[in-house]
Amino acid sequence: MQRFLILFLFLSTAFFSACNRQESAVMPPSANQPAALPVHGDTMISGMIGDASNLLPVLSSDSASSEVSELVYNGLVRYDKNLKLEGELAKSWEISPDNLTITFHLRSGVRWHDGAPLTAEDVLFTYQLLVDPAVPTAYADRYKLVTKAEVLDPLTFRVQYAKPLASALISWGFSIHPRHLLAGQDLSKSPLASAPIGTGPYRFKEWKRGEKMVLEANRDYWEGTPYIDRVVYRVIPDESTMFLELQAGGVDQMGLTPLQYARQTDTAAFRRQFSKYRYPSFAYTYLGYNLKNPLFQDKRVRQALSHAINKQELIDGVLLGLGQEATGPYKPGTWPDNPKVKKYPFDPQLAKNFLADAGWSDRNGDGIVDKDGRPLAFTIVTNQGNEARIKSAEIIQRRLHDVGVDVKIRVIEWASFLKEFINPGKFEATILGWTVPIDPDSYNVWHSSKTRPGELNFIGFQNAEVDALLEKGRETLDEDQRKKYYDRFQEILAEEQPYTFLYVPDALPVVATRFKGIEPAAAGIMHNFIKWHVPQDEWKYTQ
Repeated sequence: MQRFLILFLFLSTAFFSACNRQESAVMPPSANQPAALPVHGDTMISGMIGDASNLLPVLSSDSASSEVSELVYNGLVRYDKNLKLEGELAKSWEISPDNLTITFHLRSGVRWHDGAPLTAEDVLFTYQLLVDPAVPTAYADRYKLVTKAEVLDPLTFRVQYAKPLASALISWGFSIHPRHLLAGQDLSKSPLASAPIGTGPYRFKEWKRGEKMVLEANRDYWEGTPYIDRVVYRVIPDESTMFLELQAGGVDQMGLTPLQYARQTDTAAFRRQFSKYRYPSFAYTYLGYNLKNPLFQDKRVRQALSHAINKQELIDGVLLGLGQEATGPYKPGTWPDNPKVKKYPFDPQLAKNFLADAGWSDRNGDGIVDKDGRPLAFTIVTNQGNEARIKSAEIIQRRLHDVGVDVKIRVIEWASFLKEFINPGKFEATILGWTVPIDPDSYNVWHSSKTRPGELNFIGFQNAEVDALLEKGRETLDEDQRKKYYDRFQEILAEEQPYTFLYVPDALPVVATRFKGIEPAAAGIMHNFIKWHVPQDEWKYTQ
């Protein structure tokens, strides 16, 4: 359940996916008491703020799509509950002494949901999709570093690299696609984009766009049939409405908001029905500036904005203390994080000084600084359904007004937000978030080659030294040396402030208590989802 940590942006809104988290969970004493005899049955209904966009992983980059794909597809490798690499479709592998060749040995007997056997040809085909310039994927860069990919026999696949790649092995956690159904097809028109066929624990059943998606347990799954018969993803584009649905029994699992976690669920009645969990997320929220916009091309302006924002106010007021300050793109306390980077403490006067140094002052006395006849005014866009981001925007709006910056806020429906604003780069500033990968390779988000429409460096950040550091970091296997590269990378980001890094929220999932077998671990709670079960006398749904 861990492979998308390395691939997908944190564009999910309220559901901080539990498979992407670390640290220990806070849970009620009864939450992990296993049933003596697990049985197959019942349905889990999971609430999602935004609908999926495309169920071909090679084409999708939003978290709603990857959330579903996690249960439909497999990769060759994955992270286990302790965040250690283990085989998934690959039962084993060998890495050559020079770290340039990986040979994967696939499990025998694995079948696609349509009954066709999985072979190494499917792995080769997936690689070919990822490097095909005609396929609009955001994930090509690491696969383009492969110099040779070949099938040695039906269950053996080998790749070779010209240079060592630190994230080479985990990059093969990407979802394997079915060659027999996609070869020679136009992926943009493939029916598998809305009715996927994978090898994973759940089979696709139904998708009513904007309403729900239904998956059914794969009885032939190579790890064993999941105990939960069905998973239903309900699209509920409002956190408050979703919480009401949870309380009414229409949702079994969701991500709570800080207000819901801290103040609206601390009752005996709620604890009887639901188990709450809390752990620091592998994610951060940020205010990103479109660096193609002339307003943001002077770093002194970006530094001023960072000094004008009170991050602790956001943590206390928006997260209710359920989070911590973000200073860069890595989770605080993890090995890649550099805690010594330049900080931007809340200091309105210093913010004004930076703006004045950059030529911005209030020349007409209207309270808004201006330059060359233009006021310092811009719009922050964010997505509908995420109250934390919307509230953060409102607090930031007030703080920036105090230093003479006029900010408007625009909240946009999820699909339109991605399609019309973020992907084409048609925005001034945005409040969004990213999942933080376990491996620190940040090439996709920060390298200057990834700034084209639909790619992940959509703010247009370009820095030659950062490019070189990211390239060296991914080619270096020694962790101490890698850390030096990524420490310097973070120093540059801290100086340049292409984002104002805001906060790292706690993940706050909640699950109905009838679900047993939940095992909190370093990977969160979803790592063993196929082992979750409901005692028959507590079944709520039957097919």
